[in-house]
Amino acid sequence: MNASSPPKNAPRNLPLGEQVYETLLSQLITLKIGPGSRISIDSLSRELNVSQTPIRAALIRLEAEGLVIKVHNIGYSAASMPSHQRFEEIYDIREMLEPYLASRAAQQLSDSDAMELCALADTMKIPAGEDLSLAYGKFAKLDAQFHAWIAERGNNHMAQEALTRLHAHVHLFRLRFHSRVTEEAIQEHDAIVTAILARAPEQAAAAMREHISRSRARMEPYFKMIE
Repeated sequence: MNASSPPKNAPRNLPLGEQVYETLLSQLITLKIGPGSRISIDSLSRELNVSQTPIRAALIRLEAEGLVIKVHNIGYSAASMPSHQRFEEIYDIREMLEPYLASRAAQQLSDSDAMELCALADTMKIPAGEDLSLAYGKFAKLDAQFHAWIAERGNNHMAQEALTRLHAHVHLFRLRFHSRVTEEAIQEHDAIVTAILARAPEQAAAAMREHISRSRARMEPYFKMIE
């Protein structure tokens, strides 16, 4: 095994550590590593044809994001499915914080920020004819970047830190459900982007509030299915 060897089937244009992280994240997204499953570093080292060092680094990163859990003297496992109550609590807090941050982002938007936001919005567009279920993993990660970008431009560090922790759990819901990209979500993002680019704080807050409310409604049926 060689630490300089790229993982099998991983993107080749990324540093090795990032390739390993992306590979493990993909295995969580596709449920190849199921909720609560033990994660063997030795097995992953053989499977990916890399040393254990980048795997441990990736697992530490995934642990910080709340996607895996480390138990002393046992090792790593994939995080369990969050509860319905936790889901509701997370969305309650998102509905309080994110409209406020979207409003501040619109108020403080610079020309360079506007260019960044346009570029980010373009990356989230799904090409016509692409399988929306297969595109979901990519979309989920870009969606997380989109919300993180707005939180950062909201320029409230306490709120940004709180949302960073919350979005790790939101990502868990995405990973477990592995939903399809919806046209509604894309349109909601477009409305948020339009309002921020127009430097319209009230409209940006309203668009973000509507997006989070509809996102909650889209996720809710999954909990009813498993309860």
